[in-house]
Amino acid sequence: MSQSQQQPALSKCPGCAEPPAAGDLFCGACGYDLSAVPARPGDRPTMAITVPPDASAAPAAEAVRWPAAAETDSADVPAPVHRPSDLPGTDSGGRPLAEQEQEQVQGPGVVAGQGAPVGSGPGPEPVGGPEPSAAAVRHDDRADPDAAEHSGDFALAAPDPRTAEHAAAAAAAPAAGGKVCVACRSGRVDPDGYCENCGHAQPRERDHMEQELDAVAAVSDRGLRHHRNEDSFAVSSTALPDGSPAVVAIVCDGVSSASRPDEASAAAANAANESLLESLARGTHPQQAMHEAIVAASEAVNALAQEPAGAMEHDAHRHQNAPACTLVGAVMAGELLIVGWVGDSRVYWVPQDRTQPTARLTEDDSWAAQMVAAGLMNEAEAYADERAHAITGWLGADAYELEPHTAAFKPDRPGLVVVCTDGLWNYAESAEEMAAAVPADAQEHPLRGAQVLVGHALDGGGHDNVTVALLPFAVRPQGAGSACETV
Repeated sequence: MSQSQQQPALSKCPGCAEPPAAGDLFCGACGYDLSAVPARPGDRPTMAITVPPDASAAPAAEAVRWPAAAETDSADVPAPVHRPSDLPGTDSGGRPLAEQEQEQVQGPGVVAGQGAPVGSGPGPEPVGGPEPSAAAVRHDDRADPDAAEHSGDFALAAPDPRTAEHAAAAAAAPAAGGKVCVACRSGRVDPDGYCENCGHAQPRERDHMEQELDAVAAVSDRGLRHHRNEDSFAVSSTALPDGSPAVVAIVCDGVSSASRPDEASAAAANAANESLLESLARGTHPQQAMHEAIVAASEAVNALAQEPAGAMEHDAHRHQNAPACTLVGAVMAGELLIVGWVGDSRVYWVPQDRTQPTARLTEDDSWAAQMVAAGLMNEAEAYADERAHAITGWLGADAYELEPHTAAFKPDRPGLVVVCTDGLWNYAESAEEMAAAVPADAQEHPLRGAQVLVGHALDGGGHDNVTVALLPFAVRPQGAGSACETV
């Protein structure tokens, strides 16, 4: 019966020095592949690397007498730790170690009558190079790269622990634009996000993102169940031709069943944001600017599907579904609040005075929303169905037809605009539930408010990526109802 080769037991992980559990193939702390630790070659005998001393020239070495360890006291204080100099013994030549305290060393393993004392720096090298010594003992072939070929011993694959810290320090200063592995601290990170030394996957920059401007803040998180963050956002501000400010927030959610959803959401958010900044600055009406921004985002996502033939031959399923995402955005310009969307991401209105009614300002492009709109189901029945979150509108080359939704509002009181993906509103679906989840000081501290809302979704289970942007809307109360125009 053949037997599988057993890997040597490790007392600590080579990547992070944490002790692994028995039988683990990967380190639970850093993910280091413990099975990659090279086993000792079983087809080579153990070779002596020094010549045994002549029995007539030196007396036989006695066994080392280890001092007895002190017992612990009543407080269970462990026994004292002995330093190497406290323990008697003999060297490889059979001489007592105490004799070496009176000698001077010229280099590693070379005993000489002249040179620098122990503990000081190396002495000057004699003219013509160091003299060979019959008593020289080399225990480390890595000190000389060519020595392993002549020593009869095999080169060690593991790093020398005496030089590991220096190697890590040298690797910690990568070339311009380079990254160092967060696990082993010594390997370079390749373009695919894996360490070239230990193979550890690096955390993605998009796993958690935060951004805050004067009048808007956004937070995005990978969540607790997804292996990557497929959401994206863009927040910005500009000035209208009359000099008044305009604030923009775009939130996109990648469609997981499509290919490259993370790229789709990022492309859509960036394209919509750039289009809005350009249109608003030249005086385009904010609602028309939002419509044009959604069209620009759609074109950016469509372009991702137009790849050269054979560019993804290694992934046969890459082209089965074109990249796709949803989009929702809000613009505060003058006294207007403009919202636009395609898909099931939402915008909520939470008044500063929580005694006033809250509202959801968008309608989902989803199966459940269609059933409710057609009168075939009530809202509770529709959203309880397993098909409830199947979207009927999205950005992508395989979308049926692009139908951007835009709406214009003129709030008559200050409040907070919540722009979010379903990773948040799944845990606060109704307008009242969302208002209850928004902290009371979110109007003054939007970034902190966005962080609290993301935490609310994570505490609820974090089954999806979570992204939310908060825009405080400050107006003087006018005592009139809100004006609303939906397109």
